[in-house]
Amino acid sequence: MDSHKQLFILLWLSLVLVLLSGLQAEASRHLKYPTKELFVFGDSYVDTGNSQKSKPGSWKEPYGITFPGKPAGRFSDGRVLTDFIAKYLRLRSPIPHKFRNIVSKHYLKYGMNFAYGGTGVFDTFTSGPNMTAQIDSFNQLIQENVYTPSDLSKAIAYVSVAGNDYNHYLATNGSLPGFPSFIASVVKQTTTDLIHLQSLGFKRIVVGALQPLGCLPQTTAESSFQRCNSTFNDLVALHNNLLNQSVAKLNQETKDHTTFTILDIFDSFASVLNHPASHNIKDHLKPCCAGVSSQYNCGSVDENNVKKYLVCENPESSFFWDGLHPTQAGWNAVYNELEKKGLHNILY
Repeated sequence: MDSHKQLFILLWLSLVLVLLSGLQAEASRHLKYPTKELFVFGDSYVDTGNSQKSKPGSWKEPYGITFPGKPAGRFSDGRVLTDFIAKYLRLRSPIPHKFRNIVSKHYLKYGMNFAYGGTGVFDTFTSGPNMTAQIDSFNQLIQENVYTPSDLSKAIAYVSVAGNDYNHYLATNGSLPGFPSFIASVVKQTTTDLIHLQSLGFKRIVVGALQPLGCLPQTTAESSFQRCNSTFNDLVALHNNLLNQSVAKLNQETKDHTTFTILDIFDSFASVLNHPASHNIKDHLKPCCAGVSSQYNCGSVDENNVKKYLVCENPESSFFWDGLHPTQAGWNAVYNELEKKGLHNILY
C-alpha cells in the first residue's frame, strides 16, 4: 500500500473516531439526565391553556392565529416559552392542569402545566391561583399517586415569574421609593416556592430571570415604541441580582443533589431587541396586535362584537404580539439565543 493510501485511511479513521466520540458524548449527556417530564409553574409567559375561557385574551381572537390557527389558551399568536423548552427536551408540551381529567392518561407522562396567565407569587388582580396555590395543586396529584418520587427524580420544574406582581404593585399605588423593598419580598417568596418544590422531590428546578420590563410595549408606548424605559430596567436588574444571590445560596445549602438554576431570559430578550435584524425581526418594540386607541387591547370588541384592535400583516416580523407578550417568532428568537448561550447546561 502506498503512502497516499495509508494517509487517506488514517485520516478517514480519525474522522470516524471524532464523530463517534461526539455521538457518545451527546448520548451520555442524555443518559446522565434522562428528562422524562416537565412541570411548569407561573404566568402567561408559560401558560398553555389554564386561564379561563370567559376572560379576555388567550382564548379570544386573534390569539393563536399562527399556531394552532385559532385561540387555544396561549398569550401569543402561537407557541410560548413552554413549547420551546419542551421541544428542546424532546417532550410533548405538558398538558394544562385544567384538562387533566378530560384527556387520555397517556398525555400525563410528559408532565403538567400549572401556569395561569396574570398570576404572580402573591395575589394579583386575576382570580387565578398564585404560585403557592399552583404548587399545592401539584402536591395534590402527588398525594393521589398521579406522579411518584421516581417521576420527579427525572423531571424538571420550570418556574416563571414575569412581572405580574410588579404590575399589581404599580396599579395599587405602590410608590417608586418603595419598589426595592417590594422587589426583595417578591424574590424572597419566589425562593420559598423553589424550596417548596424541592421538598416535594424535584432534583432539577429552573427559574426564569425577569425580562426587561422597560422594553415591553405597554411601557414603550409612551415613547411611540422608540426606546425602553431605563428606570424600569434598573429595577429589573435589582430583581435579577437578588434572584441570582438567592439561587446561589440555595445551591450552597442543598445537600441532596438538587440543582437550582436560572434561565437568563433578560439577556436573551436584550440580545434579540438589540439586534433584531439578525433574527429577521423588523418591529422589535411595537406590538403586532394593539387596540385602535389606548383604551383598548388586543382582542377587545365592542357590544356589537366589532373589533377594536388591529393586527399587523406579518406576525413573524414582530417581536411582541401584544402589550406584554412576544409573538411565536419572538419566543423562537429568545429560544435561539438561549440555545446559543448554553441552554444544555441549564436543562441537562
